[in-house]
Amino acid sequence: MMKIILILLVLGLGAAGYFLNPAIGIQNKYITSLIFSGAAFLAAVFAFLLNKLTRKKVLSLIAGLFTGKFISLLVIEVINGFTVSTGIVRMLSDTFFITAAIVYFFQNPLSFKFFMSSSGVDIKKNNPDTSLYKVLDTSVIIDGRIADIVETRFLDGILVIPQFVLMELQQIADSAESIKRSRGRRGLDILNKMKLSDNCVIKISDTDFPEIPEVDSKLLELTMSLNGMIVTNDFNLNKIAELKGVKVLNINELTNALKPVVLPGEEMNVTVIKEGKDPNQGIAYLDDGTMIVVDKGRSYISQTIDVVVTSVFQTPAGRMIFTEPQK
Repeated sequence: MMKIILILLVLGLGAAGYFLNPAIGIQNKYITSLIFSGAAFLAAVFAFLLNKLTRKKVLSLIAGLFTGKFISLLVIEVINGFTVSTGIVRMLSDTFFITAAIVYFFQNPLSFKFFMSSSGVDIKKNNPDTSLYKVLDTSVIIDGRIADIVETRFLDGILVIPQFVLMELQQIADSAESIKRSRGRRGLDILNKMKLSDNCVIKISDTDFPEIPEVDSKLLELTMSLNGMIVTNDFNLNKIAELKGVKVLNINELTNALKPVVLPGEEMNVTVIKEGKDPNQGIAYLDDGTMIVVDKGRSYISQTIDVVVTSVFQTPAGRMIFTEPQK
């Protein structure tokens, strides 16, 4: 697809140079066409060497060519006011200003948000709906619960998967460690499952921030540029996003909110499976993984007993229920 765009770009700018020849001042129209086409081709090759050519870079190239040529024409008009410019002066002026404009727009790609994003997602300036775009991070993809949430249709809007997140998943899947490798492959399987679902819209974003090395920082920049929300279960990323004013959907917080409410004084039937950190404590778990601390429960290890809830403690990582054996 990018090759077709490149060919059309070279041909289109060559034709533009041919028809704009009277305004440019070069006598031979074919030379003008060749200059435009050659500049487009060289800039495209330069873009491929730095990074693969995206639609955003194509827009940067087009804007740089026309902006640089416009500035060059203004400079030539000023020069002609004092003396008659030669073909060499015009050529040097075109080369300098077109190159400078292309470099500027390549280094400032976000100035093209009003055209389109490189992911194919339409970005609307001053969009009041900040929940339209939901950017997924690596941890929430590997976790897998996002696929189940999508199937329940509680998560609407467009799910954006950054290209640098896919690369990180691929690196994890190719890891020499078996645990990391299985986690990475699980994340890729989850994405394929979500891609086949009719309950969500997934877009792959090619937008990157080469000057930012950390993936989490790139995620925050992309989310802010989309005016969207970030979906994660990473506690540290959650806190950094809150500091930067980025809205967050935390899967762990959702899971904790959906856990059954347990009040002090309620009776439960649990199986004590191991000893706790403090002396004479036993540890049990609910089916959803909630930890239950049984005071004076060490002697009941491997037994199923009735307990009474004494208190409930909520932590960022989950909920802990403190109990004691029923008298």
